[in-house]
Amino acid sequence: MMIKNKAGRAAAAFATVTLSLLGVAGFYGKSLPDTYNVGYGEELRLNTFFDISSRPVRKDHTVALTDISGRASHSCENTLLLFGSVPIKNVTAVSEPRPMLVPCGETFGIKLLTDGVIVVELTDVGGSCPARECGIRKGDIIISINGENIRSNRDISDAVRDSRGSSCKVSLRRGGKDMTLSLTPAYCEGSYKAGMWVRDSSAGIGTLTFYDADTGAFGGLGHPVCDSDTKEILPLSEGAVGGIEITGLIPSQSGAPGQLLGEFAGEDILGDITLNCTEGLFGRLESCPDSKQPVELGFKQEIRQGAAQIYSSIDGGTPEAYDAEIEHIDLSESAEHDLVVHVTDTRLLNEAGGIVQGMSGSPILQDGRLVGAVTHVFIDDPTRGYGIFAEEMAKHSSELTAQDPPGS
Repeated sequence: MMIKNKAGRAAAAFATVTLSLLGVAGFYGKSLPDTYNVGYGEELRLNTFFDISSRPVRKDHTVALTDISGRASHSCENTLLLFGSVPIKNVTAVSEPRPMLVPCGETFGIKLLTDGVIVVELTDVGGSCPARECGIRKGDIIISINGENIRSNRDISDAVRDSRGSSCKVSLRRGGKDMTLSLTPAYCEGSYKAGMWVRDSSAGIGTLTFYDADTGAFGGLGHPVCDSDTKEILPLSEGAVGGIEITGLIPSQSGAPGQLLGEFAGEDILGDITLNCTEGLFGRLESCPDSKQPVELGFKQEIRQGAAQIYSSIDGGTPEAYDAEIEHIDLSESAEHDLVVHVTDTRLLNEAGGIVQGMSGSPILQDGRLVGAVTHVFIDDPTRGYGIFAEEMAKHSSELTAQDPPGS
């Protein structure tokens, strides 16, 4: 009887462990990405809570690839293994030369002109709002009126005035879809008006994340520049990088994020901004902003919880390395934020209270590699903030330089 009881308990324990392992494997199977980049000659291994390694599905099955930037790479199908034995799922590992990037940390001035103009407010004129009545909404991007491209507030005013009250064909973009509406301006206080306020440009302060010495490309900010009223990503027509003189610092405190204060230092253009997207601002600089040497790019699966450094300049001088901890990593494709970083350096805590607005884009280094960038500060705890994988930013940078090579 005792032997049977022991055998039963052992079988139950084995079943419990097996189910637990299968549950963990199932969780990782759903949450982990299906594609990873690795350096040439390196094996795919994930820095997750539980040990996850990989093995090729077929050792002789490797596909040669050339990405959009012209770099050679190889693709191989791998099986992810929990504790080296429990299969999770098959994934693609792309072996490529590991990018070398200069980690920056300098503040930079952002000047953006929109592609079209953004409707930020609708107002009544003479008791009605022609724009609202024809179907125009706040957040719409007006591209043209009567076939004439719209680039500025002045263009809108001229088009409405020239209509003399006749119907105007307004081409606009809403949620990625193009449409055409018919607007009839109203005569009010001596002129024709459409009843809408629009925005055609934006300016601000951010932090450079990295510079590619081979191509002149840069990445910065780590998040998009959005319209302050509509909260939509500004559609970029053209943009420029300018020098910034930091004039002050409002420290962060719980419930009230601080910010860097500054003004543009002259009219000199230091580079061009050619992309404003979810992962940040990208373009080319005329020269390297930093004397630091390039470092290896760290791929997302290599990042671990633990010590890291944030490079940033809160006084306009040379960026300094501040101690921090990476507390959380989310590899899933649906993640709203990739990283959570916690500032532990007493210098930054004493001077700025932690992370302040204007530090967005500050590079995060771990184990000597560029692994991410600061994007947002926690409102209730400014010692912590969100971050983005540097790998995601570098991808956009390489795609831009492939499409528009130097000297084109």
